Amino acid sequence: MNLRVLPFTMALYDRVLELWQQCEGIGLGDSDSRENIALFLERNPGMSFVVESEKILLGAVMAGHDGRRGYIHHLAVLPDRRRKGVGRILVENCLKSLKNAGILKCHIFIFNQNENGLKFWESVGWSVRKDISIVSKFID
Repeated sequence: MNLRVLPFTMALYDRVLELWQQCEGIGLGDSDSRENIALFLERNPGMSFVVESEKILLGAVMAGHDGRRGYIHHLAVLPDRRRKGVGRILVENCLKSLKNAGILKCHIFIFNQNENGLKFWESVGWSVRKDISIVSKFID
């Protein structure tokens, strides 16, 4: 399989959104609108990626940081193309871009019921933390 890693740009937004919609475990909401993704990519240039083969979008991921910690969001690989290294390639590119920005630790937000996602992250060396929780609030 001839894989090409490309930067995730807004020109790819519709294709990436379609991919996310095909993948279980990706929680989409208002923050994934075209405008909000454009802001994220602008704030974190060169840190989000897609993989394609023969013009088929196989996977996508977003990464960014707050100056202290890195964050990976919405790692998705087409269900029939999983277990072929696409997810690993995407993660490696994100981590390299974060390291180049001086970021030495990265977090991932993942739904507890996303068993396949949790298995993937553990298989590539990440640890599921039981000592912290995420607390969220919509800002009016």
